[in-house]
Amino acid sequence: MSTVSRPARILSRMSSRLPTTVNPAIRRLALLSLIGQTVLVVTGGAVRLTASGLGCPTWPRCTSDSLVNTPEMGIHGFIEFGNRLLTFALAAVAVAMLVYLWNLRKERRDLFLLALGLLASIPAQAIIGGITVLTRLNPWVVGLHFLVSMALVVLATLLVNRAYGRTGRARNRTLPALPGAARPVLTAAALFSAVAVCLGVVVTGAGPHAGDADAPRNNLDWDFVSHIHAVPAYLVTAGALFGVYLVLHGRITGPFRTAAFLLLGVTVLQAVIGFTQYYNGIPALLVAAHTLGAALLMAASTNAADLAHSSPRA
Repeated sequence: MSTVSRPARILSRMSSRLPTTVNPAIRRLALLSLIGQTVLVVTGGAVRLTASGLGCPTWPRCTSDSLVNTPEMGIHGFIEFGNRLLTFALAAVAVAMLVYLWNLRKERRDLFLLALGLLASIPAQAIIGGITVLTRLNPWVVGLHFLVSMALVVLATLLVNRAYGRTGRARNRTLPALPGAARPVLTAAALFSAVAVCLGVVVTGAGPHAGDADAPRNNLDWDFVSHIHAVPAYLVTAGALFGVYLVLHGRITGPFRTAAFLLLGVTVLQAVIGFTQYYNGIPALLVAAHTLGAALLMAASTNAADLAHSSPRA
């Protein structure tokens, strides 16, 4: 008579059907996670820019009587509740990723921990979102909500790189050797990208797009903090230019070349959007584009720094 319990046998059979190598399904889930986190940033911006921040006036329910939005709440309730639903979709992707990585949890501990971090951060993000609503869109809490999303974009970018074998100990391709200065400069560019995003949150808290007509502001001088916000952006641009110089001077090919040009392209585009919105009265559409650009900047700078750290020194 078998001493193995029925649940154990069921789990064993299920485990035997799961991947034992990083397969295309795992890679697609990693990429879907990055895309989903970026979309969440955009939909979160749409909530604020359409004054739908209190479209669901309470939390965790949408209203005191309904878990979901009602037709009487109009477009604002639909936008706010739609943003909440996206969180559940991202949780489902994170759970699926962990399931697919179950047999690899020891061999590919890097992937498993990144996926676990993404899943663990989602309920935390939901709670911060709830506090945002309950504090009637306090700008500092709104800012924290956005910054957690940026951190999730970083984690998802690292997950994609490792799932595709671009970086990490299990990388499946040989990266070109880079000059010794590449690592610190690209790391600094990633850090200054984070600083620029953090200061952008302060600018947003002082600006006109509060998410609701009655939402409080942080009472800082918007014009002054906008100029402070630009300083790390200039430094990111310098780092991106240095990365492109390394590529052209050393005739470097492969992923790092793409990463360097991508970082410079995103940085320049973000600067153009920022200056344009500054001199044109901060229109909502350009603010939305700048919000998307912030997520792309964090992904691009993380990607470049990650590749630089995984490349051998020349």
